[in-house]
Amino acid sequence: MIQYLQKKDGKLLQLEELQENCWVNIYPPFDQEELDGISQRLGIPMDFLVDSLDIDERSRFEREDDVDLIVLNAPCKNKDGSEHQADYITVPIGIISLDNVILTISSYQNPVIDYFLERHLRDFDPMRQKDFLLRIFDRAIYYFLIYLKRINQQRNQYTAELYNSSRNTELASMMNLQKSLVYFATTLRDNEQLMIKIQRTDFIHIRGDEEATDYLEDIIVDNSQAREMADIYNNILNGTMDAFASIISNNLNIVMKRLTAVTIILMVPTLVASFFGMNVALPLAGNPWAYGIIILVSILLSIGLVLIFMRNRLF
Repeated sequence: MIQYLQKKDGKLLQLEELQENCWVNIYPPFDQEELDGISQRLGIPMDFLVDSLDIDERSRFEREDDVDLIVLNAPCKNKDGSEHQADYITVPIGIISLDNVILTISSYQNPVIDYFLERHLRDFDPMRQKDFLLRIFDRAIYYFLIYLKRINQQRNQYTAELYNSSRNTELASMMNLQKSLVYFATTLRDNEQLMIKIQRTDFIHIRGDEEATDYLEDIIVDNSQAREMADIYNNILNGTMDAFASIISNNLNIVMKRLTAVTIILMVPTLVASFFGMNVALPLAGNPWAYGIIILVSILLSIGLVLIFMRNRLF
């Protein structure tokens, strides 16, 4: 799906076809013929488009024939739906800059680009390319921070449930959160290196613009804070999972101990009844109170075992 957008009269309007001074956004599903057409019409190397669609593509920048490519990885909710997959993943966003067109392409619909598509931002104009690039960087970090807070809230919820749990369900859910944190920590590290290199090489030509330079420095600081948060949450989660793996095992041992104690207590009246059920001469065979005496003895022995187990904290 290819969208052509342009800011007119303070509104971001969708165009029917490609025009000068417009923003081109490419989302799945993809038509190879359309991608070939965009590549040929705008003079964009096909590798720039293909690389941006690779889910494993690292954050980087490249320039070829006066066409600039920046690949930035951004977070999004995993829509796979599988219980064995990470709750959140990171996807590359390709940002391709030309003289009169800026193009974004991604293999997943993501909240970073959706923010600019769905919000009616008065001060946003995609043709102010430097500002657009910096705002994409800033919005990506914003969603990293939002999802990190959600992950921490989910961790607290699972932690409360795990205290009395003997199942692996909550532990498996925490493993999915851990996968998300690994994705986030790695991606934030790559994004930080990308932004530092852009700042050092002045790849987007903002060195003479004090406001844009300060904005990029603030973005780098925010990215560093998000990376540290991801590392801290990951360390906490690792320790929590190790601790609760032991708690689950201990809870299971307690259940088994109680079941064993109950089995032993129930075995006593069964053993007494077995003795008096034998076809041999037995005490109390002619006593009219034999049945009641046997039941009473069984109960007393069981109560005695219960008291012994309680005294030794086996219950």
